Amino acid sequence: EWLKEMSWDTLILDEAQAIKNPDAQRTKAVKRLSRRVSLAVTGTPVENRLDDLWSLSDFALPGLLGSVSDFRASFTDDLTDASRLGPIVSPILLRRRVRDVAQDLPEKIEVPQAIVISAAMAEAYEDIRLSTQAEYGPAAGIVATGRLRMFCADPRLVSNSLSDASIEASKYARLLELLSEIFESNQKVLVFTSYQGMSDIFMRDIPSRWPAGFFRFIDGRVPVTERQPTVDQFYEFTGYGALFLNPKAAGAGLNITAANHVIHYNPEWNPALTDQASARAFRRKQKLPVTIHHLYYADTIEEVILARAQFKRGLADEAVVGHEGDVDPSIIVRALQISPLSKFQEDEK
Repeated sequence: EWLKEMSWDTLILDEAQAIKNPDAQRTKAVKRLSRRVSLAVTGTPVENRLDDLWSLSDFALPGLLGSVSDFRASFTDDLTDASRLGPIVSPILLRRRVRDVAQDLPEKIEVPQAIVISAAMAEAYEDIRLSTQAEYGPAAGIVATGRLRMFCADPRLVSNSLSDASIEASKYARLLELLSEIFESNQKVLVFTSYQGMSDIFMRDIPSRWPAGFFRFIDGRVPVTERQPTVDQFYEFTGYGALFLNPKAAGAGLNITAANHVIHYNPEWNPALTDQASARAFRRKQKLPVTIHHLYYADTIEEVILARAQFKRGLADEAVVGHEGDVDPSIIVRALQISPLSKFQEDEK
C-alpha cells in the first residue's frame, strides 16, 4: 500500500519469474504500481508455459501481447507457437547468457547417467505402481508419481523393505563410486536432492565412510541466516567434502564455487530448478572444469521426467530462454504405464 502511493520513474524486478502467474496476488500488486519505465530481470522468463512470458511482458510493456485470453487463443505450448512468439518479444529483450559474457569460465560437462534398476527394486517399484493405482483409481496419478519418485530416490523413503541401499539400490552405489573418485582427487561436490529424508540418509552414512571430509546439508530445515556461513565453511575447508542440498533452498543466491562437481540425485520436473542448482558451482570465480552428473533409473518415471524437462528446454529456447516443468495429465498417464519389471521379464523369455 505504501509503494502504491508513490509515483516511480523506474521499477526494476529482479528474479522477475516470481510474477509469472498473471493471477497471483503478488503479480497483480506489482502491476498496480505507478511507474514510467518497467524492467524485468530474470534468467528464466519461460518457467512453466508461454503464459509466463505473457505475464512478464505485460509488466514490462503492457499491451504488447494483448490480453491474456487473446494470447492463449493465439499461442499454445508447442515448439511451433514458441518460435512464432520469439520475434514478437525480441525487440523488448536484452538477452545475455553466461557463456556470452563470462569468457573466463572453464568447461562445463553434462553427464546423464542411466542406471539399471536391480531386480528386487523393479519388483517393489511395480508393486507400488499397481497398488497405488488400485487404491486411488482415477485420482492415482499425482499420488503414484510422488511415491515412485521417492522410491527411485531411495526405497527407504517409501518402505523399510530394503535395509541397505548401498547393496540393493544401484543408484546409491553409483553415487558412492562418484564420491570416491571425487574425494580421491581431494575435490568437493554438491549433491542435490529434493527429499529431506534423502539428505538424512546421506548424512548418516557418508561421513562415516570418509571421516576426514567436510559434510553438511542445506534444506528447508536450515534457517536462511545459517546457509551462507555453511557455504563459507565449505569454501574454507582445505580437504574434500560434500554439501547435500535441496534445489529450492539452495538453488539460487548462493555462490558455491568451492565445488567443481555437481550430482543431481533425482531428476526434477522443473528443469529451471536443476539448471539454477547447477549454476551454484558453474559461475564466475570458478577455476576448475565443472562436471554435472544426472543420475536416473532407466525404464522408470525418472526417464519420463528427464524427457519432459528436455521438451520444456526446447519450448523455452524457441520463445526466449528459461524453463520449468509442471506435470500435465498426459505425462502422468505415460509415466504410470512404464514398468522396469518388463525388462526383466523380457530377458527371462
